Amino acid sequence: MATAAPAPPLRKKRNPKGLGLDVSLSTKPAPAPAPIPTQLQPAPTRLAPAPAGGKRRPPPMTLAAPKPAISSTSTVDPEGNLAVPAPSSAPATGTPRMTYHNTLSTTLANLDMNSENKYQDLKNEDLKDMQELGQGNGGSVKKVQHVPSGTIMAKKIVLIDAKPSVRKQILRELQIMHDCNSQYIISFYGAYISDPNICICMEFMDKGSLDGIYKKIGPIDIDVVGKVALAVLEGLTYLYDVHRIIHRDIKPSNILCNSKGQIKICDFGVSGELINSIADTFVGTSTYMSPERIQGAQYTVKSDVWSLGISLIELALGRFPFAETSSDDSDLSDFEGTISPSQPNPLHRLPKTKEEREKAAKKNKRKSKGVSLQGGGMTMSILELLQHIVNEPAPRLTPEGRFPKQAEDFIDSCLLKDPLARLTPKDLLKHSWIEQARISTIDVEAWASTF
Repeated sequence: MATAAPAPPLRKKRNPKGLGLDVSLSTKPAPAPAPIPTQLQPAPTRLAPAPAGGKRRPPPMTLAAPKPAISSTSTVDPEGNLAVPAPSSAPATGTPRMTYHNTLSTTLANLDMNSENKYQDLKNEDLKDMQELGQGNGGSVKKVQHVPSGTIMAKKIVLIDAKPSVRKQILRELQIMHDCNSQYIISFYGAYISDPNICICMEFMDKGSLDGIYKKIGPIDIDVVGKVALAVLEGLTYLYDVHRIIHRDIKPSNILCNSKGQIKICDFGVSGELINSIADTFVGTSTYMSPERIQGAQYTVKSDVWSLGISLIELALGRFPFAETSSDDSDLSDFEGTISPSQPNPLHRLPKTKEEREKAAKKNKRKSKGVSLQGGGMTMSILELLQHIVNEPAPRLTPEGRFPKQAEDFIDSCLLKDPLARLTPKDLLKHSWIEQARISTIDVEAWASTF
């Protein structure tokens, strides 16, 4: 009887690294929980076969669904899918708006701590609306009465959720108005948050802006214009010498007057502190900007002097000192530095033939409706105006001989194209026309009572 061949020995698994596996355990240990992914792995895409001799092309692009937000409460289900909890209705505390809101609250608290005025606890309940004054730089302005004290104020209302540039303007304006103490600068009473707005309360000037005044009564007497020049130069000198600040938005609508004959500067939303006495940001009203600012060059406090010169001509003439005249032979616009006060509405030859009328219609259709020119009832594109300011001679007080020679010389000093040759506000305070305005007996209070 043949004996059976012995069974071959059992083949053991290879363990080349000698890991020393423990095979005595009959059950596998529970796997460690998978870490929560911070970014989902995109599904693999199959590339189309590469053409002969060419590169492989990717598949057509398709818009994927937006990725779910990952949070600390997100979980992964047994199939490996990310489970995101439903969004909460409570607002996030780390949003830019909340951060700005906290910054604003801190700023107001610091201003109150350092303030000595009696209007520290301003709130809506104590302010009675009286009249809408219009739109300011970044918000609306109302005439209100502080009921506990009976003080009449101007309340500027600005939306907190405004764009970041406006937010910076708000904080800058609050700090500047709080720090300034000059008879030529609008007084600051205080500010408070009335969500979603911030309300800034300041001195009310009952006669309004010089812009509104000359549009109501016509050209302003040159002796009063001299008083305006004196007040603005004193205000600019104070801002620069004491706080190293340039206003950057001098224009008739930012120069206010009251029934006492006082003239003051307002609206510091775009003012800025000087770094090495030079700034290079493009803010302010472009139609009153100096040539160097329009060209994007660095500028100093002398840029405010240019803006003052343009403003003074506007007050003396009763209209913006740039105007457009039509050319019969070309589609290009021609300009005059200033329109004579005796001809506030320039007359142009009306097109007679059909061809001329069609040509004029096409020209008017192409022309962008930009800056309204006070007095002429015309418009000039903002690009045309800025090019004119840079390339053409500066405007002057005309006609020659109608205004005092000293006034003409002062305006010319303000409107020098070369900023190096232009004087500073402090230097211009020594000009003979300003020294004469300082001792002038003109009664601005009496003048203000006539309108």
